[in-house]
Amino acid sequence: MSRKYFWLTTILLVLALTLVACGGTAPTTEAPAEEEAATVEEAPAEGEATEEEAAPAADGANQLEFFSWWTAGGEADGLNAMYEVFKKEYPDIEIVNATVSGGAGSNAKAVLATRMQSGDPPDSFQVHAGHELIDTWVVADKMEPVTFLFEENGWLDVYPQGVIDILSYNGEIWSVPVNIHRSNVMWYNPAVFEANGLTAPTTFEEFFAAADTLKAAGVTPLALGDNGIWASTHLMETVLLGALGADGYRGLWTGETDWNSPEVTNALDTFAKMLDYVNEDHAALSWDQAAQMVVDGDAAMTIMGDWADGYFFSLGLTPGEDYGFAPTPNTDGTFMMLSDTFSLPKGAPHRDNAIKWLTLAGSREGQDAFNPVKGSISPRSDSDRSLYNAYLQSAMDAFASNEITPSLAHGAAASEGWVTAFNDIMTLFVTNRDVAATQAAMAQACVDAGICGQ
Repeated sequence: MSRKYFWLTTILLVLALTLVACGGTAPTTEAPAEEEAATVEEAPAEGEATEEEAAPAADGANQLEFFSWWTAGGEADGLNAMYEVFKKEYPDIEIVNATVSGGAGSNAKAVLATRMQSGDPPDSFQVHAGHELIDTWVVADKMEPVTFLFEENGWLDVYPQGVIDILSYNGEIWSVPVNIHRSNVMWYNPAVFEANGLTAPTTFEEFFAAADTLKAAGVTPLALGDNGIWASTHLMETVLLGALGADGYRGLWTGETDWNSPEVTNALDTFAKMLDYVNEDHAALSWDQAAQMVVDGDAAMTIMGDWADGYFFSLGLTPGEDYGFAPTPNTDGTFMMLSDTFSLPKGAPHRDNAIKWLTLAGSREGQDAFNPVKGSISPRSDSDRSLYNAYLQSAMDAFASNEITPSLAHGAAASEGWVTAFNDIMTLFVTNRDVAATQAAMAQACVDAGICGQ
């Protein structure tokens, strides 16, 4: 992404935040992020910011302010688990847990943008590995590399090279990964399937056949909660993967696959047909409310990343018994990946404490406390498998053996500006289902991102 495009995007983001501050509502154009639910509010943990725009840490020599959007269900529980490990090791450090809820992370990113541009960075902040960090903050010279942490702690020997490659730019590593998420997961209610004589569909054809059976029985086939449009983008990326295959899907983000191809047309037709089987109130619900529909038996399936496993875990449910899981249709053998990471901004007010936090975040102890609760797996090769439930163990096996593809919706596949444009396109498509206009807009977005030719 060019510097000119980056600064234009940043200015627009800051303007959007200004409107939010005045009007008290979330921006209508959301940046991609996965797991934060706009409607879930929890009591703040000790030291946690309670205002939507989190206040910076007060001056103090022994503080640590980390910034994230983890406030819902398993994600907040996982962060607190890692926080407790840190407190035991560094009891004298005061933690300011500056979470910003709402809008699936878009509010947090808007607040972060104003702070970073005004020279008021937190000590560390949550960011998706790949384009989201590199194109937005590394290229703008706002970050310190953390290569030294990988070298000092021996992490180069325990993190897969593919993960290190995603974290790297210009010969340096720029953030510490705390997890690996899989985005192409279909979650279902086993009791509803059994009552209707169904098994988990593996192809689009099987999906639509099952959906017809469920609809006839008065059950919503597919729960969708896209009050943050990223959830529809998330669903669309799994359909693109199923329609194009791993190589074809990866080519969309490199210019090797033509956005005007019949395969993309087929994917859009498939997605439009899927919308015939979702709940009518999808635009009013968050992703976890859609997941709750599956738990309650009001819907049979939902397609969401495996932070949904953390949500189900927070409800005391058992994978394989209370809820089922399978790759999304036509994607068996492919693992669509994203990774949450923590970073080191230039000018971090408590840099030494930030380094302590990053060291804990990248450690086996920290990750094995965080991930089993969060609903994700550790990127480390030496994590304790026995701590992870049946679903997460299956995700470990898939990550080790499947083809890996990057998630668009969660910042791994494309630049932040491109994802924002895609979200805007999806906002129109879920309403008008105009395949031709949508395909043309997607092709133009690739041109605008500087990847595809005119």
